[in-house]
Amino acid sequence: MTDTDVLVVGAGPVGLTLAAELRRHGVDCRIVDRLPDPQPHAKAIGIVPRTLEVWDTMGLVDRVLDEAVPHLGQIVYVDGKARPQVELTLPPEVPYPFATLPQCTTERLLTEHLARFGTEVERPVELQAVEVRPDAVQAVLARPDGRTERLSARYVVGCDGAHSLVRKAAGLTFDGDALPELYMIGDVELDWELPAGYSMRSVNLDENGEMDDMLVCIPMGARRYWLSMLRPNNSQATPADPDTGTGTDTGARTTTTAATTENSPTTSDDTTLGSGSGKGPDLGQIQAVLDRLAPEVTTASSLRWSSAFRTSHRLVDRYRNGRLFVAGDAAHINPPIGGQGLNTGVQDAHNLAWKLALVVRGLAAEELLDTYHAERHPVAQEMVNRTVQHARNVRQVGSGPLNGGAQAEMMLWRQAQLLVSYPDSPLTAAQTENRTAEAGPTAGHRAPDCRGLVSDLAAYPRRLFDLLRTPRHVLLLFAGPEHASGRGAEQLEACASAAQRAAHGQLDAYFITAADVPQDARPVGLRPSRVRDAAGEFRDAYAPQDGEAILIRPDGYVSGRFHPATPERVAEHLRHTFV
Repeated sequence: MTDTDVLVVGAGPVGLTLAAELRRHGVDCRIVDRLPDPQPHAKAIGIVPRTLEVWDTMGLVDRVLDEAVPHLGQIVYVDGKARPQVELTLPPEVPYPFATLPQCTTERLLTEHLARFGTEVERPVELQAVEVRPDAVQAVLARPDGRTERLSARYVVGCDGAHSLVRKAAGLTFDGDALPELYMIGDVELDWELPAGYSMRSVNLDENGEMDDMLVCIPMGARRYWLSMLRPNNSQATPADPDTGTGTDTGARTTTTAATTENSPTTSDDTTLGSGSGKGPDLGQIQAVLDRLAPEVTTASSLRWSSAFRTSHRLVDRYRNGRLFVAGDAAHINPPIGGQGLNTGVQDAHNLAWKLALVVRGLAAEELLDTYHAERHPVAQEMVNRTVQHARNVRQVGSGPLNGGAQAEMMLWRQAQLLVSYPDSPLTAAQTENRTAEAGPTAGHRAPDCRGLVSDLAAYPRRLFDLLRTPRHVLLLFAGPEHASGRGAEQLEACASAAQRAAHGQLDAYFITAADVPQDARPVGLRPSRVRDAAGEFRDAYAPQDGEAILIRPDGYVSGRFHPATPERVAEHLRHTFV
């Protein structure tokens, strides 16, 4: 017997997301953090559209939208001259935009969401030791008063930052390097008249065309901005930390040392700051940078937090070793370009939670957990490589990676993390030969939202994401004229029944009829709920064929498309996931 199914170490955004998802999936877990209280700093602030979709699935997004602010684009200046403005505009079928939200607010919302499941973060509790046994993990937890607890868990997940004890206990490597630039950051208010919702980037170039001075201001609300600046006199830097490759001076209002927690001081992208004895910039130093680089006269005030840091990039060799897992900063750190780190970590947790839940509940084999590394490690590797390349290029490209060019739109989608996919995953069904290539999302790709779905029991149109807001798999059975009634509909109903049996009931099925099918056309006694693609948006987004089945995983990715859909093919594919 174990004391809990899963021990989550670290209560930053990644650990909180994992714990909340485990509880939503019906799994017992405990979450501990060494700090007595959450840190009240902005730190990681960029929220990309895909993360908002994840929080939609979790049932959290409405609270986030109430407190986040839009990030509409970037105003760019090079040597004091305006350059083309960067717009962070996505097509209208993408439900959520880029946004900013202080990390302290993100953690508060996730903590409140977790509490709805009856689970609280245990503070201050520090993981001291881990011993992996054949049937469980023995963990030693310590409190400041000297009390210790021996806890037995089936699995332990380290969301405990760049100095992760869980990663070290798992024997994982964390290779990478530090970049030479030193930065200062500050959370302040500015009294300028720049357009709301737009960040501002101003750089000066030297005679070689390389950046020698920089200021980035990212909006966090009414007149509140997160500032990033090059630090003058790099020779005063703290030496690189031997574990993370970072050196830092810690906050002007608080002194914090890096330790085994996801809450260690971070930049806007969760690039961990190492320990240091100095302080971040004060208002006078920040004002000096604004006087040099701001496009209009402005005064900084209300300094909430500041720090100085050197960025680094590191990537774990494996996401799993037996019963030990890592996620977020414990698995990857990267330069703060485009707000990628926190968002990648949240999606690590979202990917792992449903798989752990199925294994813990005895519905899936242990091998399912290997797909966590198979799917997420390539995503982190691409993200780290991309942000490192951007950080190196920024010396020559003063306006940053999204400034025009033939690949600007593709880069925007990549920054939004809407292009993350798992086409080579063991869980992904091969594309069927009867489907038209490039028609709608293929297996392994993100399931896009669509609107205008009309059901029998709602007087208002629904979104596809409303149907996907579930911890279960979802099977969409598309019926055109040939499958809306009669034997065609019976075949789809048989597919739904076979799928539900193969998934041990952990599957919802929907019978989606085309807009040109009469509303009263339906098979008698059909078990899947019926919705009608009244607006034609499902047809446009998915390009379904009459009689096709589309299987979507709990994390919102297409697992397989089957045309013609047969009970045998759908059930056989589900057996790659379920016992």
